Amino acid sequence: MTTESSAAGLPDDGGRRYIRLQIELIAEIVDEKALQAAALEQVEKDEYLEDDERAEAIEAINVDPSGAIAHFIDPVAMLEAIPGVDLAEAGWETQPVDYDEENEDWELLGEDDE
Repeated sequence: MTTESSAAGLPDDGGRRYIRLQIELIAEIVDEKALQAAALEQVEKDEYLEDDERAEAIEAINVDPSGAIAHFIDPVAMLEAIPGVDLAEAGWETQPVDYDEENEDWELLGEDDE
């Protein structure tokens, strides 16, 4: 006997199911100084950062402002409006990338490996 939940791939017993959501974005930094200033302000106002974490974040932003974008990523906000979903774990990073929007060979999420 197949129920709707098992047909959809959900456990029949109502058990938990976890989904890995991978998102890859390419962001163009059009004003590095504005990004850096906003990230530093965000870090200074973050009440959950320990002093040593705050110092590390400030140093990282001053060394490589491209990493400043990570301070604006909020996985909780991405999922909080979706009924029936709770964030179990999140991790993210930013890194500079050579990107050419005119190059048709550009692939996201390792598509060229498939």
